[in-house]
Order: sequence, then structure tokens, then C-alpha cells
Amino acid sequence: MPMAGYEPWSASRAAEIIAEHRHMDGATMPILHAVQETFGFVPDPVVPMIAESLNLSRAEVYGVVTFYHDFRREPPGRHVIKLCAAEACQSMGSEKLARYAEERLGIEMGETSPDGKVTLEPIYCLGLCACAPSAMIDGRLVGRLDEATIDELVAEAGQ
Repeated sequence: MPMAGYEPWSASRAAEIIAEHRHMDGATMPILHAVQETFGFVPDPVVPMIAESLNLSRAEVYGVVTFYHDFRREPPGRHVIKLCAAEACQSMGSEKLARYAEERLGIEMGETSPDGKVTLEPIYCLGLCACAPSAMIDGRLVGRLDEATIDELVAEAGQ
């Protein structure tokens, strides 16, 4: 069953995405972003498809997927909570809040709850440094986090 807002994996749909973006300069990143926007993650079978289309090795494409923190290799939960781990947020206590969120959700950073409701991910700067620490839930920005705000995000995610 596909996650809310995402299409189920389809090699033919992935081929369309690759064809739409392959002629761009530096096409690997735009293709990977489009694949993740479509399917919610970067499925393993798309790596050789991208490599062949761009005349790259599978290792080169896989290296890009694994290097950048924003690419997921597994489907996300129905809700994605991203906690900023950049310096400004760290200076305002984001590491302590991340541990608190992990405890509340019963998962570690980068994991999805067993029921598939929520994924907890680090993100490296949301541009809300003046409102640090900050987070994002399902694409919506949240600033000035504290434990009460984390509790609200966890409740919103249905946990």
C-alpha cells in the first residue's frame, strides 16, 4: 500500500522521471529528488536505471544517494518529523530535544515507528536560525522548539 501522498513504486514511472530530467546539467541530483518526491524514497531498483541513463556506474549513483542525508532508501512513515541538527540549533539545545523526541517516539533518529506512523530524521539547517531550535513536520516549519512543542509534534503524528 503506498504511503499518503506518494505513488507506489513503478519502473515505468521511474523511467519517465529519468527521461524528463536526464538532459539537465548535473542530472543525478534532480532525478533523485524527483524520484523521492514521487515515491517517498529512492528505491534500490532505480539506481541502475539512473546509472545506465547517465552513463555512470551504479556505485557513483549509490554514492550520491548515501552521501546526502535528505535521500531516504526506505519508505517514510505517514508523518515525517525533521529536527534541525545544524550549529545554531545545537547551540540552543537541539541535541537534548532530539533525545527527548527519540524517547517519546520509541525510535532513534533516522528510523520509522513500527506502526509506520512517523519517521524521525535529522535535517541540516532549515533557515530558522533566529527561531532555533527548529523542526519540520510534513513540510511545515516549526520554530522555538521545547519539550512541549515536541509533545505537540508527536501528538500530531498520532503517537
